[in-house]
Amino acid sequence: MAAHRLRQSVGRLFAMGPELGSGRRAFSAFQAFTEVLRLPSKQLTKLVFPLEELHEHFVPGSRPDLHLNIFHPSLEDIARAESFFTASARNRIEYLTSAVRLDHAPDLHRPEGHTKKLNFYKVGKYFTLVDMPGYGYRAPEDFVDMVETYLKERKNLMRTFLLVDSVVGIQKADNIAIEMCEEFALPYVMVLTKIDKPSKGHLLKQVLQIQKFVDTKTQGCFPQLFPVSAMTYSGIHLLRCFIADITGNLKTTGF
Repeated sequence: MAAHRLRQSVGRLFAMGPELGSGRRAFSAFQAFTEVLRLPSKQLTKLVFPLEELHEHFVPGSRPDLHLNIFHPSLEDIARAESFFTASARNRIEYLTSAVRLDHAPDLHRPEGHTKKLNFYKVGKYFTLVDMPGYGYRAPEDFVDMVETYLKERKNLMRTFLLVDSVVGIQKADNIAIEMCEEFALPYVMVLTKIDKPSKGHLLKQVLQIQKFVDTKTQGCFPQLFPVSAMTYSGIHLLRCFIADITGNLKTTGF
């Protein structure tokens, strides 16, 4: 099974030490979820369910439909999902291999070669995350041929995660990935990154615009947005739980 992304590092999802633990963040890379559960209600909601917290800022009676309850697992489900993303002697999370072309993509039982375009990370015995190259003006010259072929022909692709910068919203370059997913009828999810950077008002505006885009311009996109911050760790626990669920490794009450 594989869950795929079109931007940024898969390291943001893992609890693997100091890289993700900084004094600038509200929590270290892996704050024991039992500690998270001790937070006051408003802080817990902001950390675990950021979209729900944002929704509360809209005027009652005129709040938009942000599809909050399409995936809304219990706190117990989220706590269980953490185990998949916590590296241990019995649950190794490791770089597997890379690939330049589709014919270099690994058989997960027999990794081969060293290349530098598609990076594969094996999460224990459960699933594989693939970090795909960026798109737009910084994309590799062969981006379209390589990524289109991979997305179209990889049979065990479970979900594609499209990371959208919440500061600037959906840009022309983002449409390359969106059109690709729509053309190939791939199920995909929009993850809004850097939600700690914009003002609350600007973030609410971007959420509204992106939600409208998803509702009116897409067919294969999961209706619910996943806002996250790698700095405060907001939304990461929920996204992990979603991945554990859609890869069939965790049966939750979320859907």
